[in-house]
This record gives sequence, structure tokens and C-alpha cells, in this order.
Amino acid sequence: MSVKKNSAEAEIYPESEECPTFGFGDDLEINLFDGLPFSSRYYKLLKKRKTLPVWKIRYEFEDALLKNQLVLLSGTAKTGRSTQVPQWCAEICLSAQYQSGRVVCTQTSRQQAVDLALCVADEMDVNIGHEVGYTIPQETCCSPDTILRYCTDDMLLREMMSDPFLEHYGVIIIDQAHERTVSTDILLGLLKNILQQRPELRVVVLAIPPMTDKLLNHFGSITLISVQDSSSTEVVHSNSGDKDYFYSALRLILEIHRTKVEGDVVVFLASDEEVHCAFTILQRECTRLGAELGQMVPVVLCPIQGGILPLLSEQPCSPGSRRVFLSTQQGGDMWWSTESVNFVIDTGVQRKMVYNPRIRANSEVLRPISHCQADVRKQLSGPTGKCFCLYPEDSKLSAESSPQLLEANITPTVLFLKRMEIAGLGQCDFIDRPDPEGLMQALEELDYLAALDDDGNLSEIGIIMSEISLDPQMAKALLASCEFDCVNEMLTIAAMLSAPCCFLEPPAGMTHEAVQCHRRFQHPEGDHFTLINIYNTFKQSQREPYFSATKWCQDYFLDHSALKTAEAVRSELTDTLNRIELPISEPSFGTKTNTLNIKRALLAGFFMQIARDVDGSGNYFILTHKHMAQVHPLSCYGAQSHKLGLPEWVVFHEYTLSENNCMRTVTEISPQVFIQMAPVYFFYNLPPSESKDILQDMLDSDGSSKCKDEKQDATTISSDAHGSCAVAQTYDRCVIQ
Repeated sequence: MSVKKNSAEAEIYPESEECPTFGFGDDLEINLFDGLPFSSRYYKLLKKRKTLPVWKIRYEFEDALLKNQLVLLSGTAKTGRSTQVPQWCAEICLSAQYQSGRVVCTQTSRQQAVDLALCVADEMDVNIGHEVGYTIPQETCCSPDTILRYCTDDMLLREMMSDPFLEHYGVIIIDQAHERTVSTDILLGLLKNILQQRPELRVVVLAIPPMTDKLLNHFGSITLISVQDSSSTEVVHSNSGDKDYFYSALRLILEIHRTKVEGDVVVFLASDEEVHCAFTILQRECTRLGAELGQMVPVVLCPIQGGILPLLSEQPCSPGSRRVFLSTQQGGDMWWSTESVNFVIDTGVQRKMVYNPRIRANSEVLRPISHCQADVRKQLSGPTGKCFCLYPEDSKLSAESSPQLLEANITPTVLFLKRMEIAGLGQCDFIDRPDPEGLMQALEELDYLAALDDDGNLSEIGIIMSEISLDPQMAKALLASCEFDCVNEMLTIAAMLSAPCCFLEPPAGMTHEAVQCHRRFQHPEGDHFTLINIYNTFKQSQREPYFSATKWCQDYFLDHSALKTAEAVRSELTDTLNRIELPISEPSFGTKTNTLNIKRALLAGFFMQIARDVDGSGNYFILTHKHMAQVHPLSCYGAQSHKLGLPEWVVFHEYTLSENNCMRTVTEISPQVFIQMAPVYFFYNLPPSESKDILQDMLDSDGSSKCKDEKQDATTISSDAHGSCAVAQTYDRCVIQ
């Protein structure tokens, strides 16, 4: 790569710090990205950009990128690294006439990808969706002219399915490497291999200092550039570790508001449930505050709620009022562009879901945050603000965030890596290798799903499953629905389970009304069928003239954004099935045959998630690991058990170890259909139990009766042949393999 100077870049690389004024005519400066004159706003923003700490290392960074394949930039929050570095890379690619490709920058959340793309398009003086764009799940805002694209890390991984060596790009920027998401870690592991295959490729890794040493050890001898924010924030630590951190944070919010010191407040709580609870409490407290204190406006910021939030600066707030932003540990850098934040309250804890491969279930754990996260939060309030840490200064925090790869179900990751092996990429060089037990469980699960052949490579079914952007079990169920002629209904189930929960928490005092509304959609066959009911009714409401789907969702205590997400997911899955030329059945929801076929398709993917009510009172025994569980209160069985009675055998979508050990999304099945759909090698590996004995008796009885029928047509049959017949019949039941 080589850089060519031109008249526009003379302004980008100014001799002095003052922005010159331009008239019309020959002196008019042209933006080479779109060929149009720069606006006055461009120069205003450029002057502001030059004050960012990262601007001091611009020449050093560009020189390093031209001379090295890999550059590690270590910088704290609010240095401007996520906005400026991608722009500099785009300018380098432009000067090289895009001979090596264009620029992509990954983010760990869809919110950040959109916010950054909007900000950078403004700074570059171009239109969003043209020269600068973004790609997030179920939404793309790009064009063939896009030079710089922000995307979530998982979307770049999906792109590797069709472009394994990422040949469309000349510069790949991995932002927020310190977040240690599964997708970011996989990208960092695969890029070591890709760099060897593509010497012209440049990779930039952006992280905060505690992660720097680990990245240096992983990549070896690479160029490191550090940038620090010279401003310091006043930090106030709690003298004692307050276990009641939640109410301590709420009391501190009210104390800050009573001081009448200007500035918004950011509060980091442990979970989304705590965020919504705090929002409800603060709303109630706001009505009790005196008018002389000004208005306090609580704002919920939870990235998982389905839609994209507007920029924080766009959150409504009347003059003289104070906003209180409530969030969890995800998206700690979301406030990089908000100058109004003057106070940060950090509870210092987070609730995380940790996957246990032995029982194939998540468990919720409360643990301290890392030094990485703590440092980011301290810097969000700026030089004039305060950060209140509700934990002692000498608390033993881990240096870096725990890698999600070590705490998540890695079955989807293993399926993807198997696909990458077919594409020609070697082994993924993990920063932290997955736990061997989790890896073996993932391979075992893929084997049960018939995604692997006898040599441990992807089978034909496994290749098709990897094309579908669903967890392997759901992908297998969707493929099975093609055989059972219920694709239309399974698409809806898959979309609804991929989207956020569609049930809204009712306001205080309206719980009964919400339950009554939700009960209208409940289906006697189970929760999977209830989800189809909700989606179909939602789609019907959209077709009604002069009728608002949003109002309909509010009336029935349903999340409109979640249902819109499900609609987008379903459309994407439909496009995928059409692309790989799989048949899509006509709707036949409600018929007896369709009901049976939906259950067969579900069991083809979720035969490992079967439970039996052992005493008729809702105490369910899970066959795979012998744990006891309850049906979740939102289940139709939980609400209607007094009317319909609880089913004995069920298939469930999700099981979480918690106080109640709940199963979510539960549907009744018959043990005979389970025997028909479960692979033999899975069934015979089930741990011994009374429930397995019941199934074995059914299997033996069924096999014996079929053998007797065959006896009538045969002259003689030995006892050994009789045994072979039973086994043969069993293998015939493995329909989708």
C-alpha cells in the first residue's frame, strides 16, 4: 500500500491546527469519497476530531499500518479510536484505489455498530448506507459504493461462509477485543491463518490496556501503539462491600439529584431484570420529588430488547431535567459520544449465564466485574465528573473479562469451524482454548444430530445446517420439517425463539389483565404452538385497515419490537431455504396431521431435551442428566394446569439452573413419537432411570410385536434372528439422519 496526497488530503493532513475557510469556485474542496464539496459541518466536526487523544498518534498509526500486516492499538475509552481509526484506514484504501479491498470494522453489539456508522458518516460528510454503512442481524444498510462498513462480529463470521479469506477487504478492524465475545475470539484465531494466505491484508486490533499483554502473547512480535486519555475522573469507592448494592445505587441516584449538580447519571446494574426493576422504582420516586429539584427521567438501555436505541444524545429530556441511564455490563462503551454524563454509579457486579456441558444447561451466576470493565466505566463521566464504585478500592477484580468461549455452549462454534475446514482454513488458533469437556460435548451433540460423518467431518446434513443461522438443534428441526411438510410452521417457531421474548412485563397492578390477555393465545398442545398463534395473530393485525399493530401489541401486553424482529428473522430464514432450494410447505396449522408433524420435526432436533412428570404434580425428570425441573410460569401449562392438567412427557426448548430450575417453551409429546425420532446411539447412552425403563419397555414391546407379524410369513426364525429384528426396527425409527 502507498499513500498519495491530494488537495482534499491536504486539509485532512493540515500544516496548522486551524481549519481554513473556503469560498466557492476554484478554492472549493472536494470530498473524494463521494465527489461532492465538503459542507461547513465537515470542518466544524474536523476541528472537534483533532482534539481527540487518538489524533496525536495518527501519523504513527498510518506509518505502522503501511509497514506491518497487524497493528495492535491499545487505548482507553473516549479516546476516539472507534471512530477515527476506521476513517484513516478508509483514506489509505482510497489512496490505493481499493486494490486490496475495502474496510470493515467489527463491534460486539448491534447498537454500537449502528451508532458508530451514523457518527462516522456524519464526520466523513457522506450519506449513511452509501460510502459508510452497517450490517447487523436482520438489517443491512449498505450499497455497492460502501467503502467503510461497521458490522457485528458474528455477521463477519457469517460472511466467511461465502468468503473464507475475506478477500473483499483490504483492512479488517477488530474493535473491543477486550470484550472477549465468542465471535471476536474466533475471528482473532482465524485471522492468524488468513494473514499468512493474504500478505496484502492489514488487520487492526483495538483493545484497552489490560488485554494488551494477552494479545501480544497470542500474535507474537507485532506493532503496538498506545493512546491514553490524559483527563482523569474523580473516583469514590465504598469502604465496605455492600451486598445490598441494588438499593444502595438507587439511594445514591436520589442523593445526587438532591444536590442539584447538573449532569446525567449512568448506573451499571447486574442484570436486565434489575434494570427494569430500578426503572419502575425510580418512576414512582420521581412523582414524590419536589418541583424545585427538577425532573428526573429514568431511561432503560438494554441492548437485548430487540430494536435499536436512538443515540443517547437524542433521548428526550426537557431543560433543567436529569436523565438516569440504567444499563448492564454489556455495551460499556455506548456513552462515548455523550458529553452530558457527569456521574457514573458502578455496582461492580454482573449476572452471567454460564453453560454447563455435563447437563447441557445454563446457570445464572453473580460475579464481580473485571478491571477492564471497571476502567471503562470510570472514564465515562469525563474529567469534571465523578464515578461512585460500590465496592472497596482493594477489591480483587480479575485483570480481564472472562472469555465467553469458556462459558458458552460452543456447539454452534464447532459447527462453524468444521465448515471453515472444508473452506480451506486450518485450525483456529484460540487465544484461550475451550474446555475439553465442552468441546467433546459439542462434538457429541453434532454427532447425535447427524451433522458429522464417520470420520468426524461435516456430513451433507451438517453442511446444510451450517448454512442456516440458527443453533444446530433448531437448524436440524427446520430441516426435518421439510420431510414432514410443516416448514411454514417451523419457520415461525424458529423465528419466535430466536427473537427476544414477546411477553411484556405488565405495569404494577395489571398482572391479572396481562395473564388474561396472554391466555387468549395459549394452545392446548403446548408453548411452541402458542408462539405460532401469537405470530399469526400479529400478522393478521398488520393486515387490518386503519388498525395499529403497535396499539394491538400494547393492548395484549406484547413486545412489538420483538415481534418485528421475529418477522425479520423469519424472512431471512425463508430466503436461506429458498437459496439452498429446500421446499416450503403451504400453511396447514391447526390440522391433526400438521400438529403431529410439528412435534416430529421438533423432536428431530430436540430429542436431547425430554422430560417426564414423575408424580403428576409438575415435578419433571430430565432424561439426559436426571435433574428435576418445573415448567416456567409463563408456559401455557403453568397457567392452565388447573384446567387441562399437566402432560406426562414434554419436549422443552431451554432449561436454566436457577432457584426454580425452570424449563421454558414446553410442548407435550407422546413417548412413542420420541422413540421414533431419537437416534438409537443417543437413546442407549441415556443414564439409567425409571423413565428410560418405560421407554425401553415400549421399544421392546413394539419390536416384539413387529417380529411376531413377520413370523407369520416365515417358516422358521431363530431367537438370534428375533433379536436382530428388534434392533433393525429400532434403527428404522431414526428418520432424520
